[in-house]
Amino acid sequence: MAKFTNPLISLNTLSLLLFLIISATANSEFCDDKMALLGGVQESRGAENSNEIESLARFAIEEHNKKENALLEFVKVVKAQEQVVAGTMHHLTVEAIDAGTKKLYEAKVWVKPWLNFKDLQEFKHVGDSPASFTSSDLGVKKDGHCPGWQAVPVHDPQVQDAANHAIQTIQQRSNSLFPYVLQEIVHAKAEVIEDFAKFAMLLKVKRGEKEEKLNVEVHKKEGTFHLNQMQQDQE
Repeated sequence: MAKFTNPLISLNTLSLLLFLIISATANSEFCDDKMALLGGVQESRGAENSNEIESLARFAIEEHNKKENALLEFVKVVKAQEQVVAGTMHHLTVEAIDAGTKKLYEAKVWVKPWLNFKDLQEFKHVGDSPASFTSSDLGVKKDGHCPGWQAVPVHDPQVQDAANHAIQTIQQRSNSLFPYVLQEIVHAKAEVIEDFAKFAMLLKVKRGEKEEKLNVEVHKKEGTFHLNQMQQDQE
């Protein structure tokens, strides 16, 4: 005896199977897209110079200095990106001073917060930082009507860089067991002649328990600082 098959049941079954196949394919594509997103490099959620990002940049420079016996000085974070891995890989572009010259470096710092883990994966030099100091910073007119020394703010980044270079150079030349620590830039003046700049500063420093004041003159040419002279203030 022939078995009767209801065509409506077969059609419903086929539709259900087709729906399940389409749903599975869509879910698979969604998972693939999500995994691709998790592994991609994207802009950091925090600002470049937030405390967290700056702390990671300083850590990268400190680790590089230890490994390479270098003396890089942190200036700022230029760019910050991150990548989700087993934790977070931070891709940082950092500006630092090397022997008086501002340079750019790229660093990768791997962080696993739940394990209190932080490791410098990569650190490389990628170029010099663009020069930012011009005669206009001192109010020197292009027609040359205001030549000579001009008073400049002690908190100006270029003045601070010049002062830090002076202290670093003095320390390298010193036989003292105690490091020189910059306490204050008391006052500063500068002169720019075309691409050549001179900084004259009175620095308040501390060495061990002893405080003293130093008159220094620092020259800057083609982005490189040079301590030209230093003497103790007699006042």
